[in-house]
Amino acid sequence: MEQISKYFNAEKYESVLFVLVGVFAIIFAAYFLVKIKLPFYSGMAYPLIAVALIQIVVGTSVYFRSPKDIIRVNHILENEKSKIYAEEIPRMKVVMKNFVIYRWIEIILLLVGIIMFFYFEPNTLWKGVGLGLSIQASFMLLLDFFAESRGKTYLEFLQQLA
Repeated sequence: MEQISKYFNAEKYESVLFVLVGVFAIIFAAYFLVKIKLPFYSGMAYPLIAVALIQIVVGTSVYFRSPKDIIRVNHILENEKSKIYAEEIPRMKVVMKNFVIYRWIEIILLLVGIIMFFYFEPNTLWKGVGLGLSIQASFMLLLDFFAESRGKTYLEFLQQLA
C-alpha cells in the first residue's frame, strides 16, 4: 500500500541523513583532534564523536530495517489485517511515546550545551564541549521532529483502517 511504502521509505531516506551527519561530525572531530589540537576544539570533538556514533548506528539500522518493514506491514494488511490493530498500532504508539522522551533529552542536552558555552571561559575545553553538544543536540532535535511528524501521520493512517 502506498502510505506504508511512503512512510518507511521516508524513514529510510532520513536515516541516510542521520548517517551523513554522523560521518561529517566524526570527520570534523578528527580534524579538530589531529590538526587543530586546541582545548576548545578538542572539547567540541568529544560530543561530536559520541553523538555521531549513535547517529550512525541508529541510521544504519533504520536504513536496513525499513524495506523489511514495508514487506512486513503490507503482508499484515493483505493477509492478517487484525494484526494492524494488535501489533502495528501498538508498536507505533510506543514509537511516538519514545519521540517525546527523545525530544526532552535533546532539549536538555541542547540547554546544557548552551549553558556550558556561555558559562565557561573562552577557548576552554568545556566551552568546546558545550558548543559540540549544542550542535549535535540541535541536529538530533531537528531530524527527530521530522521523523515524529511522519510517525504521527502514519499512525493516523493505521487508525483510519479501523
